[in-house]
Amino acid sequence: MTSIRTIAMTSVLSLVLAACGGLSDDGNGTGGGGEIDHPTGANELVLRWEYQGGFVPWEYTLKRAPGWSLFGDGRIIVEGPMIEIYPGPALPNLLVTRLSEDGVQAILRAAKAAGLMDGDASYPYRCITDAATTVFTTNAGGSTSVVSAYALGDAMGGSCPEVDVEARQELFDFLSKLGDQSWLPEGSVGAEEPFTADEVRIHVLPYQGEPDLPQLPVDWPLVTALDAFGEAVQGGLAEARCGVVSGADLDALWPLMQAANDLTPWVSDGKEYRLILRPLLPDEHGC
Repeated sequence: MTSIRTIAMTSVLSLVLAACGGLSDDGNGTGGGGEIDHPTGANELVLRWEYQGGFVPWEYTLKRAPGWSLFGDGRIIVEGPMIEIYPGPALPNLLVTRLSEDGVQAILRAAKAAGLMDGDASYPYRCITDAATTVFTTNAGGSTSVVSAYALGDAMGGSCPEVDVEARQELFDFLSKLGDQSWLPEGSVGAEEPFTADEVRIHVLPYQGEPDLPQLPVDWPLVTALDAFGEAVQGGLAEARCGVVSGADLDALWPLMQAANDLTPWVSDGKEYRLILRPLLPDEHGC
């Protein structure tokens, strides 16, 4: 995956994970062969981490995709690096890699060791404001757990009171491991390639360009005009709408989306709009 690389897992941790994999069925989702049960459908989420909240513009949150998602068929979908230009591309850079079941099991054992299958939990950090919350969702071992840690990585303990330093460190270490593949079983990681979504969510906003950066307008190609597209958004910006395109509509829009940037004016019935585009992951639907 194209994220920051971390140090490969030590031999000691490898032995620990191998030992966890050899446990007999103890009611926590491990069978006699050491495998952890998980959904196997291509559209079923097994494990995800994502950022929520933080002091960022509302429009930014509409485009933000989960940082890392594992699905039942072994696909890992990540948000890859973006080219450092302004305005940036309209579409996020989503990449997909497929793991064998051995690779999936190695990740699930590491997730279990980090406490991500022990039920819902929240780890606040009250000495920092306006940071994002890292949220882990794990659907494996017969249950679903949601574990969140505020300002994870920005602050791990120190003098801040009521902080579970050990739990936060375990979560941070696990998050770092997901950016590395060297510790996974040999031959378990497939090639990385661009992710092609079946659906794209579109937020329609009033156009507010930058006079010093004029952009070429693009004609909206669909029959439904943008002032009637989708449904009105409650909260957020005034006059915002949201809808999802798929099938033939997505086929018509896709080359235009790929060529557009964040400041591209989309013209519908003689009026300019700003579109915020977010390809939906296999488990995501609607607005």
